[in-house]
Amino acid sequence: MKCLVTGAAGFIGSTVTRKLLDRGWEVRGIDNFADFYPRAMKEMNLSDIVDREGFELVEEDLVRCRLDTLMEGVSGVIHLAAQAGVRTSWGTEFRTYTDSNIFATQRLLEAARGGSVKRFVYASSSSVYGETQQLPLSEDVPLLPLSPYGVSKLAAERLCRLYWKNFGVPTISLRYFTVYGPGQRPDMSFHRFIKAMLTGGSFRIFGTGEQTRDFTFVEDAAEITIAALAEGSTGAVYNIGGGNRISLREVVDLMAKLTGSEPRFEFLDFEKGDMMHTMADTTLAGEELGYSPRTGIEAGLEAEIRWMEKLVEREGR
Repeated sequence: MKCLVTGAAGFIGSTVTRKLLDRGWEVRGIDNFADFYPRAMKEMNLSDIVDREGFELVEEDLVRCRLDTLMEGVSGVIHLAAQAGVRTSWGTEFRTYTDSNIFATQRLLEAARGGSVKRFVYASSSSVYGETQQLPLSEDVPLLPLSPYGVSKLAAERLCRLYWKNFGVPTISLRYFTVYGPGQRPDMSFHRFIKAMLTGGSFRIFGTGEQTRDFTFVEDAAEITIAALAEGSTGAVYNIGGGNRISLREVVDLMAKLTGSEPRFEFLDFEKGDMMHTMADTTLAGEELGYSPRTGIEAGLEAEIRWMEKLVEREGR
């Protein structure tokens, strides 16, 4: 069994890759090491993986690489590579999102046509929902994304469905809700908040801090991603939430308790494209994939804080 994992050096990708190798899969991981955040962090994500038996790392861009070679011998695809970030998706940067999130996905789907791929798991996002008063969010509510990033993720998700309906590519889409934990990207809120608390710095909160998110621990997200690879219904879309819906202010208070620090922060205006509230209805993932998130928000934050302590120490050397 060989799985292609795109974005293998990233936050979720490296976690998924590690778990696949633990289960005896061979993994061909591809990552272009884009400069959205420091390469050194991605290399750290792979530090305990890169020399493992059964792992092959390909440093290429999905927009340009030869896909026939990349897909050779692959029976499963987990497509996690994407240009992330709601706030940076406006203006002149949008071309990066169309290339990395839409065109790259279409190229992979074309390469999977008529091949040996048994499952093609696509990492979508809760950003496809947009602003709604209908909580929790089920997979069949109207999709009205608020940001170009959300539009790009929804477009790729629609492509997955088109290739399933028209060409039989066995696609499954997972809508992740705010994934956090060890390895988290430096632009993400938890990373920024924790680092500031550990180093005596300050941070910014966009909005009032009363906005809520359904936070999903990365290990839980990785486990259900692999379950979808084995058991997901082709053509299906599943919400992947953590059952940890709390406000950003509550998160900051909990981080302060766990780090033993006094947080220093300021509030800024809401950013365009940010959703006020999210909460996943994971009934379908529970029924069809046996999904039941195991990690509460306090335990998950504790794990991320321990990882951040090591990162801060490493950066300070």
